[in-house]
Parts: sequence; structure tokens; C-alpha cells
Amino acid sequence: MEEKNMPFSNKDLRAMIVPLFMEQLLVMLVGIADTLVVSYAGEASVSGVSLVNQFNTIFIYLFTALASGGAVVISQYIGRKEPESAGESASQLLMFGMVFSLLIAVLVLLGNGGMLRLLFGRVEDSVMDACITYLKISAYSYPALAIYNSGAAVYRSLGKTNVTMYISVLSNIINVIGNVIGVFVFHAGVEGVAWPSLIARTFSAVVITILCFQKRNDVVYRSRWIFKWNTDCLKRIWNVAIPNGVENGIFQLVKVALSSIVALFGTYQIAANGVAQSIWSLAALAGVAMGPAFITVIGRCMGNKDTEAAEYYFTKLSKITLLLSSAWNLLVFIFTPLFLRFYALEPQTKQLVIWLVLIHNIFNAVAFPFSRALSNGLRAAGDVKFTMYVSVISTIAGRLFLSYLLGIILHMGVIGIAVAMVCDWVIRAVIFIWRQKSGKWKEFQVI
Repeated sequence: MEEKNMPFSNKDLRAMIVPLFMEQLLVMLVGIADTLVVSYAGEASVSGVSLVNQFNTIFIYLFTALASGGAVVISQYIGRKEPESAGESASQLLMFGMVFSLLIAVLVLLGNGGMLRLLFGRVEDSVMDACITYLKISAYSYPALAIYNSGAAVYRSLGKTNVTMYISVLSNIINVIGNVIGVFVFHAGVEGVAWPSLIARTFSAVVITILCFQKRNDVVYRSRWIFKWNTDCLKRIWNVAIPNGVENGIFQLVKVALSSIVALFGTYQIAANGVAQSIWSLAALAGVAMGPAFITVIGRCMGNKDTEAAEYYFTKLSKITLLLSSAWNLLVFIFTPLFLRFYALEPQTKQLVIWLVLIHNIFNAVAFPFSRALSNGLRAAGDVKFTMYVSVISTIAGRLFLSYLLGIILHMGVIGIAVAMVCDWVIRAVIFIWRQKSGKWKEFQVI
């Protein structure tokens, strides 16, 4: 097909992708600054924040999965040129997100102590007190997280990713400044880092919701849709969100299991793995940022029943992701020795970090774009159960089993964990490329 006949020009794609990447990069950099400030709140506070953030990640993934389901439905309605239906779906997403997040918040507030003791066992009393304080304040922010994700799904479906980028910039600045004031001015410990997060998330939720009510947009919230329960509309969202949520939940559980395996390998390997993980997160930004772009573009094409355009953009976006990921991973690897200067590590630990980053970045460049971003395109077309089954089986049989085999049985340590991780990506990449080429995804119907 000729470029001029396509619904998204190169300029449109660039305007969508660049803010997505910049937003992810900003969140990463601010997260580093945030961690640095938190480290001055005392060891108990740092431990409490770190442990609770692992717990909070579960709910963040659930809210993200729900928003992704909404984004697929909204994008398809936009592609079908049915803004009213898209607006109703967006409003229902907001309503259900509020109800769901409030329910989780209440459950956490009622049972926080028991949950934390079940998860983290007998930690010191000061650490447990910090955990409970931080979790309670975090729970208050769950509705704000869900509301923001719902609004972000609308703007990303519209292709206006610069809006979520600007909100993210302001929100993260509020969070960092609040942490500095809370820790260094008020000396409030864990509360000094918890309340700014709540304020920043509330700010994001309020701003994105106000914008989603603006009638200048093609897709808007309406009160009459928010304050009613439309089961048919919600089922369309759930059909995408639930498999995605199950997939993310299994992935988080496997991550916890892998942390237990890594703990068996000795101090220098544990330290190397921890440092490598922070660099890996930075290197993965390109592939992660492209996921929402696939959902918006493929979702709109499929909503318009234009499978030929969807096929064209599957290829085009995959090439963009591959190019962007390759360049970014190479850049991160080049700067890795510079990053390591900021860490007080033994030479053998630094050498191991470089090997871990090398293994990760090679496959993050060539396999991750297809195992992650491409799968979002399949979900946007409605092929959600297949992607869930492949991802769950690959995560358990590939990543978890191979980590045990290579890391423990074959005594490869954290190198074995890294090899298992990239094997998981390769397995998914091969299967998802085959699935996309087969055209089976054209047979599904979301709306």
C-alpha cells in the first residue's frame, strides 16, 4: 500500500512515539533521584519503601492491564469513527477503574498488617512499622492511579501522547520536590516520601480527568455514562484486560521466585545482578515505550476493519522498534562503564555487570521488540488469549525452569538467570512473529 493512503503518516507516528519514549525516560531518571532522596530517610524507611513498592507493583500492573483493555476498545471505536461509543467506553473504564481501585484500597487498609507479615515474614519492628505506614498512604493513592491510567488510555488512543508526557513531567517534579521537603525540611521519614507520591498521583488524576471532559476532543467523558453500569461495554474491556492482567500477575510471581534463586548465589553475584537490573530497566525503555503505539495504531486500523493497513503497520512499527531498540541498547551499553564508576564495587563484580548488560542488551535489541511490543499489536487486534497462553507458558517453562536449570543445576549463577531471560524473549518473539505472519489475528473481533 502507498504511504499517502495510510491513516498514520511518519509525522503522526513520530508525534506519538517520541513523547512515549521521553515519558518513560523521565520516569526512570526521576525514579533514580527519588531513590536517592529516600535513602536519606533512614534505613528502616528505605527498607519499608522498597518492600512495599514490590507489593504496590502488583496493583499498578492490574490498573495498567485494565487501562490497556480500555485503550484497545477505545482505539477500535476511534478507527470505526464512532466517537460516541469510544466516549462511552472511556467513561465506563473510568467508572470501573474507580470502583475496582476503591475496593482494593479498602481491602489493603483493613488487612495491611496481616498482608505484609504474610509476604515479608519477621522483619524488624521498625521496618514493619515503616511498611505499614507507607502502605496505608499508598492505598489512598490507588484510586488516583486507576483514574490517571483511564485518562491516559484515552489520550494515547487519540494519539496525543504529548499530553501524558507533560503531565508525567509535572507529576514527577512534584514528587521529587515533595520528597526533598518531607525528608530534609520536615524530617518526616517514611511519611515524608509517602505523602508526596499521593499528592503527585492525585494531581495527575485530576488534570487528566479535567482534560477528558473537554468537548474539543473527539472522545470525551460524559456524566451520564460514568454513573451507569453497562455490562456489554465493560465485557469488551474485560475481554482484553483480564488475560493481560493474568499474564502480568504470573510474571510478577515468577520475578519473586527468581529473586529467591538469585539470593543463593553469593554476595558479589547478588550485587552484580542488582546493579545490572537497574541498567536493564534503562535499556528496555525503547521496547516498552513502543507498546502503547502498537495498541493505538493497530487498534484503530482493526476498528476500521482495515486489515491491510494493520498488516502494513505491524511491519512498519516492528522495524521502528527494532531500529530504536538497537540504537538505544548500544548507547546504554557504551555508557555502562561510566555508570559503574558511581558504584563502589569490586573489579570482578563490575566485570560481571558488564557481561550481564551485554547479554541483556543484545537480545533486548533484537528479540524484546517482538516479544513485548509486537504482542501489544496482537492484543489490539483482539488476539488476547493466544498472547496470554504463550506469555504464561514461556515465562514459567522458559524463564523460571531454565533459570533453575542453568543457574543452580549447571552452576552458571546469575549468568544463567540472564540467559534464561533472553531465551524467554526469543521463544515469544519467534511465536509472535509466526502468529502475526499467519494472519490469524485478523479473525478476531473486539467490538
